[in-house]
Amino acid sequence: MSNSEPQRQATVADSQAITVQTEHGLYIDPQALSAHLPALSYRDNELYIEDVSVSGLAKQYDTPCYVYSKQAILDVYQAYSDSFASLEHQICYAVKANSNLAVLGILAQAGAGFDIVSRGELMRVLAAGGQAGRVVYSGVGKTYSDIEFALQQGIGCFNVESISELSLINEVADQLDTPAPISLRVNPDVDAKTHPYISTGLKDNKFGIAHEQALDVYAQAAAMSHIEIVGIDCHIGSQLTEVAPFVAALDKVIELVQALADQGITLKHVDLGGGLGVRYIDESPVSIADFADALLPKLTELGLKVFFEPGRSMVANAGVLLTRVDVLKPTEHKNFAIVDAAMNDLIRPALYQAEMAVIPQQLPNGGMQADDTKTWDIVGAICETGDFLAKDRVLALAEGDILAITGAGAYGFTMSSNYNSRPRASEVMVAQSQQQLIRKRETIEDLYRDEMRWQDQ
Repeated sequence: MSNSEPQRQATVADSQAITVQTEHGLYIDPQALSAHLPALSYRDNELYIEDVSVSGLAKQYDTPCYVYSKQAILDVYQAYSDSFASLEHQICYAVKANSNLAVLGILAQAGAGFDIVSRGELMRVLAAGGQAGRVVYSGVGKTYSDIEFALQQGIGCFNVESISELSLINEVADQLDTPAPISLRVNPDVDAKTHPYISTGLKDNKFGIAHEQALDVYAQAAAMSHIEIVGIDCHIGSQLTEVAPFVAALDKVIELVQALADQGITLKHVDLGGGLGVRYIDESPVSIADFADALLPKLTELGLKVFFEPGRSMVANAGVLLTRVDVLKPTEHKNFAIVDAAMNDLIRPALYQAEMAVIPQQLPNGGMQADDTKTWDIVGAICETGDFLAKDRVLALAEGDILAITGAGAYGFTMSSNYNSRPRASEVMVAQSQQQLIRKRETIEDLYRDEMRWQDQ
């Protein structure tokens, strides 16, 4: 296994190389990467989030620990809102990306709406100070009690995903004697060219109503006693790095809006979902401004209020997962760095084969030297071969080092579990030089507090 210093070759069109693919692994320049991520910076070779040192955070809150930048979240929300300022619009943050009450609360205060997929997410939004009237309720499996609760709270809109759901909403609304505002989530059969697990707009996906069936289903909805048709919705996938699939989906939606108008069904809004991608390491996603520029001419001509449901792009790069190196295990064929985070804390690498950056809290004085580096797999202590956070990374490591996994603000804690009876990590938010614990670390006792031993009768 070679320890030779990587030869710098840019893999993205930046002034400084971020990644270098060597013969034995991937070298990520931590300073070059941090320059492209909000809130992260190195000061005197030490990593900071806003004005708070990662070293201090690890000492105070221990590891593993999720840390989020308040300003980074608000900046992306504002970028969406500003980019579509010429239109009446509503930015509905996708709660599933990161549902911590502190995250929801700062967005509610900023004026955001919310996209939810469960009754639990609606209750979180309300607990955080959000307004039900600014919530769109998506998801394929809404139950009677889910719909009843949402209507009682004054939900803004149901994004309906099947004829069966439409009938159930009408039944519940009839029982409550209240109109139910709905849009149909139309599946436009547009290939988002993303990971198959996060593609949602193809015929093979479980989501939405087929494009060719949409007019008939709208006609059925218009005939129902307690259904109020207010919009049309589509969502084609996640982590999209180019705008062309969004434009293709919008064109299909516009066709339906015009056909509905010909049938006397007028809409108040069009919802284009979310899915805009982010840079995890060296991706080149379309910017929010360019995304808006590509859609605005068509949306302006359409003349309807516009909803968007961003999630990942709002919070992914606002967060990091801090973890400590517990054991270094070099072998003849592979070097393993065993850290205190694991796949139960961050399942994206194992589930989606996601490549996420791993950067050190402390840079060596004088820079990275050839003799310092080895190629490591960053793995957890869970009893699964699939328990890895990164593979084949060129790093200089010592036991006790603190590492930051970037891009972890979305689909990190929300997808975490207690597998192997591991307590879930704490969550912290920073704002300039301030820091606040926004979720306590679970204790082992928490894991079985509500369980009961079997008692022979």
